[in-house]
Amino acid sequence: MTTATAHDQIRDTLTKNDVVLYMKGTKSMPQCGFSSRVAGVLNFMGVDYVDVNVLADEGIRQGIKDFSDWPTIPQLYVKGEFVGGCDIVTEMTLSGELDQLFDAKGVVYNKDAADQIRAANA
Repeated sequence: MTTATAHDQIRDTLTKNDVVLYMKGTKSMPQCGFSSRVAGVLNFMGVDYVDVNVLADEGIRQGIKDFSDWPTIPQLYVKGEFVGGCDIVTEMTLSGELDQLFDAKGVVYNKDAADQIRAANA
């Protein structure tokens, strides 16, 4: 797959879906600890998201890094906007910033679950 094609496919995925996680593995079977942590947060918070397994397509795996200018996977996008990787998503979850982002963008999630994550990590 050419880079242009990968970028088109990435742009198309981000345009058609409110929340997208580019990850190693799938949301039901993550294949790396960092992907597992971010998918776990989204799953626990009940966020409806699309998972894209970068291990299944080398073009997408490299393409998403070029697209975002971010060197690592996983990568979370909300309404087409790059949010960050594992560390950033973890920090945002614990600080409440992820809730604020979801609220601002109209993404449905379980606020009680978000509060439980913060309580467990306090």
